[in-house]
Amino acid sequence: MNIVKSVIVCLGASVVLAACSAGGNNQGTEYAPNMYHSVAYEPYSQITDPGAGRWLTSIEYEDGHAEFFNSNTLNVSTMGVFMNMRTPPANTVPRNKNGWLPYRIPKDSLELAAKRLKNPVDSSAQVIAQGKVLYQTYCQHCHGAKGEGDGKVSEKYAGVANLKGDAYKNITEGHIFHVITNGKGLMWAHGSQMSAEERWMIAKYVKVLQK
Repeated sequence: MNIVKSVIVCLGASVVLAACSAGGNNQGTEYAPNMYHSVAYEPYSQITDPGAGRWLTSIEYEDGHAEFFNSNTLNVSTMGVFMNMRTPPANTVPRNKNGWLPYRIPKDSLELAAKRLKNPVDSSAQVIAQGKVLYQTYCQHCHGAKGEGDGKVSEKYAGVANLKGDAYKNITEGHIFHVITNGKGLMWAHGSQMSAEERWMIAKYVKVLQK
């Protein structure tokens, strides 16, 4: 009798495991399927079947689609496929939320940036406070809390700029922004780590430190 029970248990386990197998477009039995199928719009991977996921929940969305459907039916490409990411119009340039154009002054044009660039952010207490937080996050470990080039990194690497020194006290905010963006000397570029607005806030705060 024990042998029969063991055989039944083994067969049952085999059936369960077989049901979990996946291959091709068959993802097998899923635990917590909401974690596998994002309801949010996906730019490159779309579920075009409005009835996909109907078995998962009884929720009915306003347009009648089921749980997994995530395509934008209002934006159809020339190939007749729903597109969530719209193709930008030809010959256009993207702007950020402030309407600013991408920064494209070359790395070796520091003098041009120093003369031409004007800081678009104001000198309000809020901007200065935010600039201080950003400075403490991205700059203080090298340049020090007061900008005197005495941060922890300077103990290991000589040549960190003393922003209060004679060589730097008259630099413009455009100069600071350009160096933060593209790097200079020992300093690496930080343009990919923070937005243009954040870089301008740091430039504003550095001038406060220098005073």
